[in-house]
Amino acid sequence: DLYNNAPCGYHSLNDSRLIIEMNKTWLKWTGYDRSEVINKMLFTELLTPESKAIFETHFAILKSEGDVTNVELEVVCKNTNILFVVINATAIRDEYGNFIKSRATVFDITARHKAEQKVIAINNELEAFTYSVSHDLRAPLRSIDGYSKILQEDYRSTMDAEANRLLQIIRNNARRMGQLIDDLLDFSRLGRKEMEKSTVDMQALVTHVQQELVSQEKDRKIQFKISRLEQINGDARMMRQVWINLISNAIKYSRLQEVANIEIGSKADGNRVTYFIRDNGVGFDMKYADKLFGVFQRLHNVQEFEGTGVGLALAHRIVSRHGGKIWAEASVNQGATFFFFIPTTQN
Repeated sequence: DLYNNAPCGYHSLNDSRLIIEMNKTWLKWTGYDRSEVINKMLFTELLTPESKAIFETHFAILKSEGDVTNVELEVVCKNTNILFVVINATAIRDEYGNFIKSRATVFDITARHKAEQKVIAINNELEAFTYSVSHDLRAPLRSIDGYSKILQEDYRSTMDAEANRLLQIIRNNARRMGQLIDDLLDFSRLGRKEMEKSTVDMQALVTHVQQELVSQEKDRKIQFKISRLEQINGDARMMRQVWINLISNAIKYSRLQEVANIEIGSKADGNRVTYFIRDNGVGFDMKYADKLFGVFQRLHNVQEFEGTGVGLALAHRIVSRHGGKIWAEASVNQGATFFFFIPTTQN
């Protein structure tokens, strides 16, 4: 009774792939009667052409190695509906080690598959919508910026200082809106981008990013202290983006200081590496820390410090995709320290 009415399917196949046992649950899923299946139907007869090839590969592995796990197959039911299943199987052998039959457990994952397909469809629609919105917004923004520039260049002398100031505000806001669109696109694409993992030399990566960003701040005194940084296994391009965002923030929010002091280091601790970047900038009130990593969330006025509020959200998403966590500690006018860790063993 337990075998026949279990909430999962059970079956056994002989060496020829013939179904020699199948419980009631499994039969009910497929819509076949026991008399139509047992000792009469090959298991491959239940599968779609694509799944037949997958099954043959794993059946050979089962016979040689003794077990297979999490094999996803598409089953054609008697009414022609498609059932999505995942199978785990063990080989039963005689005293000489010869294969007698398989013993398999089957789980119906049709609902999960449909949910996954729905998510894929929603993501595709969102991508198309994002592209359309960004494309439609860029044209008027370019016009606003372009015509404002023409007015500034051709009629500057005939307009008073206030008119020129207002035109510059229009141009600045049009460019900021363009940057917001670009950042939003980057954020949306990141979730779909495949990770390309390799050994990441954090020391070289951080040094290069630091030199690149400091070269753009020729009129400022910025002192960096970079300690030894541990290597990790991750996506180098994504990790570069994390450091660009964190270092540029440290440089930006410490610009009111006569000398900006920025310290970067790391610590290996068990199965993870924790990195930090500390600055002597304006800091922030920790009661607003939960807003730091939200999209378009800013703790400082855009008139004080430029930005779109997407950089830390990008860093958060990248670190999360690596299985890690990012957080910050700060005090108002006492600087801020950002931490993030990356596991050394990842799936």
